[in-house]
Amino acid sequence: MWTVVYMAPSQETAENIKNFLENECILVKIRPVQKCSYQDGYYEILVPESELEEVKNCLYQAGL
Repeated sequence: MWTVVYMAPSQETAENIKNFLENECILVKIRPVQKCSYQDGYYEILVPESELEEVKNCLYQAGL
């Protein structure tokens, strides 16, 4: 099962986080949430539930 671990405020931020996690050998999906008229919208960063603790540690160490 896939779990949301981060809400990115832009597609660029979501892609950067995805690349960071993939470099840590973690499977990652990005899913757009809703577009706003004044920005490109939010994106959910999803990872397998089994990797949740590892992802939390990686994001914490990266300051995210």
